[in-house]
Amino acid sequence: MTGLPTRARATGVPSTRAAGEHSGRHGGERTSDDPPRWRRWSGALVTVLAVLLVWVALVAPVPVRGWRPAPVELLRLPAEGIVLVLLLLAVREGVARCLGAAVGVALGALLAVRVLDVAFFAAMYRPFNPLTDWRYAGAAGSFLGDSTSPVTAVAVAVGAGLALLLLLVLTPWAVGRVRRALRRHRRTSLRAAVGAAAVWVVLASVGWTTTSVAPVASTDVVRLASREATGIRDGLRDRDAFAALVAADPMATVPARDLLTVLRGKDVLVVFVESYGRVAVEASPEVDRALTTGTEALGSAGYAARSAWLTSPTFGGFSWLAHSTLQSGLWVDTSQRYDQLLDTGATESPRLSLTRAFAGAGWRTVAVVPADRRDWPEGEAFYGYDRIYDARSLGYAGPGFGYAPVPDQFTLAALGRAELGARSATARPPVMAEVDLVTSHVPWAPLPRLVDWASLGDGSVYAAQARTATPADEVWSNPQRLRAAYGASVAYSLDSIVGFLQQPRDQDPVVVVLGDHQPVAVVSGEDAGHDVPISILSSDPLVLQRISSWSWDVGLRPGPSSPVWAMDRFRDAFLTAFSPRAR
Repeated sequence: MTGLPTRARATGVPSTRAAGEHSGRHGGERTSDDPPRWRRWSGALVTVLAVLLVWVALVAPVPVRGWRPAPVELLRLPAEGIVLVLLLLAVREGVARCLGAAVGVALGALLAVRVLDVAFFAAMYRPFNPLTDWRYAGAAGSFLGDSTSPVTAVAVAVGAGLALLLLLVLTPWAVGRVRRALRRHRRTSLRAAVGAAAVWVVLASVGWTTTSVAPVASTDVVRLASREATGIRDGLRDRDAFAALVAADPMATVPARDLLTVLRGKDVLVVFVESYGRVAVEASPEVDRALTTGTEALGSAGYAARSAWLTSPTFGGFSWLAHSTLQSGLWVDTSQRYDQLLDTGATESPRLSLTRAFAGAGWRTVAVVPADRRDWPEGEAFYGYDRIYDARSLGYAGPGFGYAPVPDQFTLAALGRAELGARSATARPPVMAEVDLVTSHVPWAPLPRLVDWASLGDGSVYAAQARTATPADEVWSNPQRLRAAYGASVAYSLDSIVGFLQQPRDQDPVVVVLGDHQPVAVVSGEDAGHDVPISILSSDPLVLQRISSWSWDVGLRPGPSSPVWAMDRFRDAFLTAFSPRAR
């Protein structure tokens, strides 16, 4: 009997255990070696989820202006997916594993780019630029912290970072799981891929689309990869081209004694109003009221104004690109160009900023940046400011309002107290100041109200307003209310400027008032453009006579047919108009 199992195996008679296994497989009974049913089902579900993730990574459309996501756009046939399946089936296992990992990382990265494209189009009306836009993460975090709270900013930053990291981790994992499933069912997978290729050719020849931007025969991954590669190549080439533009500055060779002679002895203020765009002038009743009453009030105070449009290099944010464009006379539309312009190293920049032009001609130069709470070394190194006032040095002890830590009215009053005292009493030099008014920065709520200028004090007067102002979450709950809040915030900034200029002083300043960019797309709307208003105000007729050839409109409101300049044109035009000896 002891030899029975051996003989049984030798003669092909199954042993008791083998017979049991055979009976179990063919009799429908689960044996101890088979995985539990829940594991088989869960494994199949995970594979389905992996297929869905890879499918989304392959067919998710590349966002464009005005695009709105639609679920039907996922019902497309990706050429890249067909090629990927054929390659994974054609090569050896080791090669397939490496290929799947590489493709998974690439698909994850491209899917992350499309997610960021959606966010950038919603806010900035342009796609995400992976070569430069990652540098804005810190600015976005600061904005969230200033507008909400540090805890919220950290939570949002961590959540966004984890979401992008998951895309980069889960997509390669999903491709690997799909690869294993394909190779387990090689023959069926191959037939399906060949059939899908034939269907794709038919669909491509017919030209069917699910939406206006999503053809059924999809090649979006290739198109997006090509766009990103081209963008990176162009960005690298732009470094050399922009370096040549920075160095080629005809204004830098003009002797300082010949610059700005028409303005000698006058205080000059360049006032940026945050998010003051064309949409504010043309679509906001509150701004319309502020421009009308402001023109009348300034006329009564002896001022006249000329206005037009500038095309900003940025949209919806990144104000520093507009500031540097106006100051340098160069088109600074990316963070790469901005960093390159301001990276002077140990030597002074060969590019003459407006501020340095005024400083060389005898002005004291100051910057007022109430949203800053940290040192800004570039303000001295590139721009050439003698003094920088920020949230820490303006003397404000009141509450913040949304993004703005200091209300615009107080910002202007603080500048007046610190720098624009009576010339006859102090024998001070004339002042050139760039002033940032940030109350009209998104989220446009809560919003302060004007108070009597004599009661400003240290800003404690605003405490009662902060307790009763409409909160941002209530404003953002309704698009119409949001647009009204935007208009009200810009009108507040304009009213603050007019009120400031009406205050008695021994000499009226020359003032340049302009916007930095249009507001975000949810307010500006689609195809809003990049135009912002600009006005030059003076009580001296000679100043406005010097720019009569510009044909700008009279008053604070530029009309629909008013001249439109690129913002980088302003520096040279301004210096030329007020520096007759430099011609």
